[in-house]
Order: sequence, then structure tokens, then C-alpha cells
Amino acid sequence: MRRYSGTQTLLFGLLCTVLLFLFALGFGWIRLPIEGSPTGISSTENTTGASAPSVVTTVGEGLPPSRQLLQPQNLEGDRSPLGGNFLPVNNGTRYTEDEQVNIRVYEQRNEGVVNITTEVLAFNWFLEPVPREGSTGSGSIIDPRGYVLTNNHVVEKAYKVQVALADGTQVEGEVVGADPENDLAVIKFDPKGRKLTIIPMGSSSNLKIGQRVLAIGNPFAFDRTLTTGIISGLGRPIRTDKGLVIQNMIQTDASINPGNSGGPLLDTQGNMVGINTMIYSPSGGSVGIGFAVPVDTAKRVVPEIIKYGKVVRGWIDIVPVQLFPALVEYAKLPVDRGLLVSRTIPGGNAEKAGIKGGSRSEAVRYGNSIIYLGGDIIVEVDGTKVGSLADLYVALEDNKPGETVVVVVYRGKTRREFKVTLSQRPEKFQWE
Repeated sequence: MRRYSGTQTLLFGLLCTVLLFLFALGFGWIRLPIEGSPTGISSTENTTGASAPSVVTTVGEGLPPSRQLLQPQNLEGDRSPLGGNFLPVNNGTRYTEDEQVNIRVYEQRNEGVVNITTEVLAFNWFLEPVPREGSTGSGSIIDPRGYVLTNNHVVEKAYKVQVALADGTQVEGEVVGADPENDLAVIKFDPKGRKLTIIPMGSSSNLKIGQRVLAIGNPFAFDRTLTTGIISGLGRPIRTDKGLVIQNMIQTDASINPGNSGGPLLDTQGNMVGINTMIYSPSGGSVGIGFAVPVDTAKRVVPEIIKYGKVVRGWIDIVPVQLFPALVEYAKLPVDRGLLVSRTIPGGNAEKAGIKGGSRSEAVRYGNSIIYLGGDIIVEVDGTKVGSLADLYVALEDNKPGETVVVVVYRGKTRREFKVTLSQRPEKFQWE
């Protein structure tokens, strides 16, 4: 049998003592004091082994406040290696109040948003019409019969329209009508007995800057994407790439990207307050400045689009010519912005109101057009400044036939006003 020296025996005993100490410390039989607290973290157990009431103690009492830590004690908590109790981990998912609103609105409304794709006709080298991929966008189902509200630029010039529903079904749609002046259009598909989710129209008259809004759409073909933000501005007049000005646009910082066009802008009650239409972006992506047509505009024009395929608007019976520098200089006109009344329609409302057209004896040719000089120059209609033909469309956008508007003109250097009872805008003056 091997014999151990006294030194080896002593070392072996010390090693066993250290191991026993570490073993006891690991099971909580021995508690180390915390710096600044002679007794460490106080136990919540009493002498009978029962748990004492839950309290909040301070770890590091006597230390500077920056080094103190509030330590929750819990009746049912697991014992920590330091002798304290911790709150149990809740594995269930909890949502903030704001998150709950977002979730509720999305779950209630997302299936009422559709993805719209179009095909247009193009011509090949042999001048044969061939189909070509058109625009893509979003739309809101607004009627159980299958009517969908979207932007005009999404379906413009489309000969074929496909509508993708929430369940992935592709159905064929048709363009019912459009209102280019507000960039709105209505398409329709056959529900075939489906129970559709309808996006209800709210009101845009009582919106406030700072109010939270949510946008649902199909940006970059990602179906029914939700983005959130606030209303950043109201009453914005935004000029489109065609020169028209859409009045009272809603500005929002909710991310709107290509493919969002035509989708709904919702309030926290899930009501549509706008139709997402365009973004301001030097890069082509959302930079936090998006615009939506107010839903009150849609509520005003959609019934007419469905009934007539267009919006019936009032008109002044004239042949207008937009002023341009060469014309102003040649005719020595008193203003450089406005609409020259080249001719009045015989028996029309302008003539009856006393507005004067140009003279045949002062006719001049400009390009392929004949312009009659000497007529009145319209500078304001119904309180809206008119410097271009697009401005005239904007001024009469919300006026119906039979309504009376005030028309301000310059006759020579004299400013005059006339009251004109509007007629119905003829087809040749419909905006395209």
C-alpha cells in the first residue's frame, strides 16, 4: 500500500474543504454578503419556512443612487443563486395599446384590399398591337357587388385588368369609369357569391395634423403590407405630372411606395380617410412624404363614376387659349397669365353673361391653330386664380351644371366681373 506524506495529506484536506465550500455555495447553503449591505439581499422566508409578503428591496443600499438597483421580490419566484426572488418569465405575447390598434385595424380591413395589375396595348416594329405589362397598384373594395376604388393612373389605358383577392384568387375586372382630375377610378369584378370585406368610407373633414393613420397596400408586389404614421399636413394642393392640381391632399409620413397607389389610408377606427396616390421622392422610394386624395372627394365623385362612367361638371361656353410669352408680346396684352377668350359659343352661357370673344378680323395663325384676338382675358373663376387651362379645370372641379360662378376678366386694362350659369362640360373638353 502506498503511503502519503504529511504535506500531501494536508493539501488533499484543503482541496476537499474548498470543493465542499463551493458545493455548499452553489446550493445556497452559504450566502455571501453584498458590498454596502452587511446582510446581503434579505430573504423573504420566515422561520417557519413560509414565504413572506412580496416587497421591493434595494440592492446596494448605502451606495450612491446610480449604483443602486431595485430588485423585485415575488412569492412564487425561483430562488436565485444570490438568495433573491425574481418575477417568472411570461412566455405569452403581450401587446401595447398602440400595437393592439394596429393589429385590430389590419385584421378587420386587410382582406378588403386588392392587388391590381393591368395590361396595355403597344405596337411592335410592324405596327401590330401587342399586349404589354401595364401598371400595378392597390384598391379598396367599397361595395359587396364587387366595386373597387383605386387611382386612375393605375388603370389608365388598360385593356385588361386583373384583381387579386386576399385568398390569392385572380379575377378579371373591368374599368367602370374614372375621374382623371382627382386621379380616381372605379373597377368592378364578379364576386361569384363570395362574402367580401368592405372598406368603409369615413370622413376627411375633421382630420387633424398629428393624427395616427395606417396604410394598407401592395408595395413592390408584397401583398397587403401595413405601414403606419401620422397626418403631416392637410389641404395640400399637389400638381400632377399632367399639370393638373389636386386640391386638399392629405400629407402623411406613413410609408407609401410604388404599388401602394389606390390603397386605403385608414384612421384608427378602420375607416378610410384617404386614397394613397403619390409620393414625393428624389429616389423613387418612400422618404416620409406621401399624399392621399381625401375620402370626401371620393364620396362626392364615386356615385357619378359608377352611374355615368365619369363625373358631370359645369363649364363655361368658350374656346380658351392659354397665354404664352409670344402671344402676350405680339398682342400687347395687359397680363401675362390667364385664358384668352378666343371665341364664345353662340347662344352659350358666356355670351349670355356678357363675356366678349375675339374678333375674326383680328385672327392670327399660330402653328396649326387660329387665334382670335381682342377677346376678354379670364384671370379668376369662382374665387380661384386662373393662369392656365389646368387652373380652369381645377376651378370648376366641384361645380355642377346650373350653378352660378363669378368670372373675373380683363377687357383691355379694365378688370370686370360676370356671373355665369354653368352648362355641362362637353366631351371635347373632358380632361385626358
